[in-house]
This record gives sequence, structure tokens and C-alpha cells, in this order.
Amino acid sequence: KVLYRGADILIAADCTAYAFAGFHERFIAGRTVIIACPKLDSNTQTYVDKLTEMIDGAKINTLTVLVMEVPCCRGLVQIARQARGKARRHIPVKTVVLSAGGEVIDDQWI
Repeated sequence: KVLYRGADILIAADCTAYAFAGFHERFIAGRTVIIACPKLDSNTQTYVDKLTEMIDGAKINTLTVLVMEVPCCRGLVQIARQARGKARRHIPVKTVVLSAGGEVIDDQWI
């Protein structure tokens, strides 16, 4: 909890760093990073529970979810939505979607 206390969190699909050339400058600066892949990870409920605890227990400030436009990445957005829905605190959540070519095609607060 201490590591995440009051942090702005970036949850990035593991493939995003390879797709976006300015990944570090654009997305990591000022954030604590979590890397995940809902396609490769089988127990996504664990992510929901941990993220809910980060929202309530560590009192994170914001959550940004960075994904690719491919269907399997939508799972990370769903995890963030579920965790925010379960949490007692309401925090701002932003989704950023990258195209397969590495361009930002959607960037919005949800």
C-alpha cells in the first residue's frame, strides 16, 4: 500500500510500450506503473480486488488504463471499471487506446 499511497497509477497492457515510441515520456512521467495482460492472465478477479484495495486503502489519486485497440485489451478497462465500482472512494479513471500502428485513437475520462 505504501508504494501506491496517493499515486497516480498507469495500468498499461504489456504490448503498449512496444507500440508507442514515446511511451515513457507520454505515459510514465509522474505515474506509478503496473503492467498487465488480461489475455495471458487467468485470474482477473485478483486484479479487481487488488485495484479496489489500492483505491480505498492506498488512496490512489487517479488511474489511467493504456490499452491497444485489440479486443483482448478491453479486459483491462473492464477491470478498472469493476474496481472503481466496488471501491468506496470515487477516483478519476482515464482510458487511452492505441492503434496497432502506435497512434492514440481514443483518450477519455470514463
